[in-house]
Formats: sequence, structure tokens, C-alpha cells
Amino acid sequence: MGMRVLVIGGGGREHALVWALNRSERVESVLCAPGNAGIVADAEVHDIKVTQHDRLIRLAKEQDIGLVVIGPEDPLAAGLSDQFADAGIPVASPSAAASMIESSKAWAKKLMVEAGIPTAQAVSVADRETGIRAIIDLADEQGGVVVKADGLAAGKGVVVADNQSDAIEALNALITDKALGDAGATVVVEERLTGIEVSVMALTDGTTVRALVPACDYKRAYDNDAGPNTGGMGSYAPPPLVDAETLDQIQRTILEPVVGALAKHDAPMRGVLYAGIMLTDDGPKVLEFNARFGDPETQVILPILTSDLGELLDAVAHDHLDECKPVGVSGAAVGVVLASGGYPRNYETGKVIRGLDEAAKLDDVIVFHAGTARNDDGEILTTGGRVLTVVGLGDDLATARQRAYAAADLISFDGMERREDIALREVDRNGVETNPGR
Repeated sequence: MGMRVLVIGGGGREHALVWALNRSERVESVLCAPGNAGIVADAEVHDIKVTQHDRLIRLAKEQDIGLVVIGPEDPLAAGLSDQFADAGIPVASPSAAASMIESSKAWAKKLMVEAGIPTAQAVSVADRETGIRAIIDLADEQGGVVVKADGLAAGKGVVVADNQSDAIEALNALITDKALGDAGATVVVEERLTGIEVSVMALTDGTTVRALVPACDYKRAYDNDAGPNTGGMGSYAPPPLVDAETLDQIQRTILEPVVGALAKHDAPMRGVLYAGIMLTDDGPKVLEFNARFGDPETQVILPILTSDLGELLDAVAHDHLDECKPVGVSGAAVGVVLASGGYPRNYETGKVIRGLDEAAKLDDVIVFHAGTARNDDGEILTTGGRVLTVVGLGDDLATARQRAYAAADLISFDGMERREDIALREVDRNGVETNPGR
């Protein structure tokens, strides 16, 4: 008999995890809490919030769960993984101590400097005057600098300012206006790196590190990287610029050293280590670390994974990842996020989603749900900012991109927004455009 796995969360990342675990030879069945309207078709869904830790522990015990995977960052920072471990339930997600690498940007930066990990210069500040001095000191020739809230902000706590005026405005919003509450009480002011940004996620049991295929994420809300930062408006994998040599360099100089540094701090990393990396002229440098699967990168990475995700995560939970083969991958994937109008700022929900059945009929297309729910009439409604991730698969990025947008064209809801340029730079770079006008 295989494992019964509990996935915690209700977004597109969790739908992708459920989808992949359902295809594992090690997995008998998948449960999800709280899930969404798409996940309910692929898993046994329980209406329990990620903040209801006691109920989640009780569910795992009652359902004889053999492995838990926690998707969102907030319950990780709150110690949910520790509670499962204390209850004797195997969990492939990091402790609250290890999750500090994401929940405190200032702590993570200190750890990186201590471990000699290549990263941007930065200063942590807690008052406006010190912050302004840091902005002046770290701004590049164009006046650009990065301002980050220290705490968790659902991917919206980072402002990449093009000039010092915008940087000071961001600083004021965080420290003076308390726009993000306690998450912005401390601010990290950081030099702006230039290059191509890539996401590299790796599975680790605290000793062995197995990198997954890299991906590229699109943080800005609008085409050509305009507009505010979001949780991610699309992604693709694999990025051609990250060859085997570059990935090996990232493994040696970034992933393995930070796992070692966490162990020295009595915070062993068991689960997923996410590294946001800028490929600079001086080599790969870390922009940020997260302590969980990225969203929307997971939605394009897992469908092209040829390794058994259930086997890998079980090895993470039981400290024998070294017994698993290197992670395999085949083909390419492009994911386009369909978002509510106005996201990431104010947006309306409760809009009826049309065209899901038509999109599902297309070959090599997967529609992962994020902010969705089903009403009493059986209609699927929007419930969040990011609503769906439409993923196209193919032998190459051009084909995958064409399939993703062809499926996205069939789906609509009032106010729907999307970027039109996901993976376009790769198609242009290779001199092939299979979806003109996007």
C-alpha cells in the first residue's frame, strides 16, 4: 500500500503538488486542506484553514497520513511543520527556525554574508533617516535601489525602485505609514543587481541537496515588466541560459553552503529551498531565499519532472534523499496566470469563470486553480487575486507557449487580466515566434 499524503494550502502551487503526487507510484491517495474548486477534482478536500493547526494535526491522525507537504509560507513561519513532527507525522516542509530564511529578510541576509554566499550588498534599517542614508549609499548610477520589507508579505513586500525618490516613497510606506504592519517594521535596502533572474528550487533533507529544473518567474503585473510587484504573473521552464555548468555553480556556491549554514544554526532545512537568483556578469547572486515551493514556478516545474515526486518528498521527510537519483526532466512548460482585475491592489471576487471545460479538452494543457470556489449552482467563481495558472507543455518553449496562450484564450471572467509576454523573450531569442502579437 502506498502513502496517504496531505497537502496543506489552496492555491495554484498546491494544485500542482496534488496533481504530481497523484501520479506517484508511492502515493495511494492525496488529501488537501483547504483546497479549491480545481483541487477537489484531484484530491479529497477538507475545509480546514491553514491557521487551524490543531484541526490539521487531528485530520492527519484520523486519516492515517504518511506524509505532509505544506505549501504556503505563513503556516511554516508559525511552526506548523514542527507541530506535525512533534505529533510523529512525517513532514517534508521546514521548521519555523529554518523558515526564517524567508520570514526575515534581514536574518537571511546576515546568514548569507556569514556563509560567504554571493548576494547583493544590503543594509537593514528600522527608521526613516537610516533608510534614506542607505538608499543614497547603495543606489546605482541611475539611482536604482531595492527596498524590501523584512517580514512575509505574500510576494508584495519588494519594490525595485528606478530612482531614489521612488525608493524613499517605498521606505515611507513601510516604516512611516506601516503599509504592511509588522512585516515592514524592519526594512532591507539593497543594491539593484542587473541580469536575468531565475528561480532554482532544491529538495533537501538537511544534508543532501537535489536541485529541480530552474524556472523564470514574472513578478511585475504588466507586460515588459511594468507595474507593481505581484506574487507572480507567469513562469516558464527550463530557461536555456541556465546550462549544466551554471546550475552546478549555483549548487556549489549557493544551495549547499546555505543548507550547511542553517544546520550550524540548529535550523536544518528539510523540505524545499527556493533561491531567487540573478545571473550577473560576476556570476549567480542571491536575491532572496524562500522556504517552500514557489508559485507559479511549481506549476511549470512539476509537469515536466520525470522523477517520482512522492518518492523524493518521502526521502526528504525521512532523511535519505541521498538514496534518490538526480532529478530528471523532459520537455518544456509555460504557465500564464489569469488574475482578477486590479491585482495586486484592490480587486473584486465572485466573478463567474467561463471556458474551463473547453480549455481542458486541449492536448498538453493543464489548468491549475488558485483563487476559485464552486457555488450552489455549480458555477466556478473567482475568490482571489491570482485565479488560475494555465500551463502549456511541449518539446520546446515555443510550442509550450503557443499551447498555454491558446488555452488561456478560451477562458474568461469579468475583469480578467494577464500578461501577454510570458516566455516571449526566449522565443524571440531563438528566432521563432509561434504566437504573433503576444
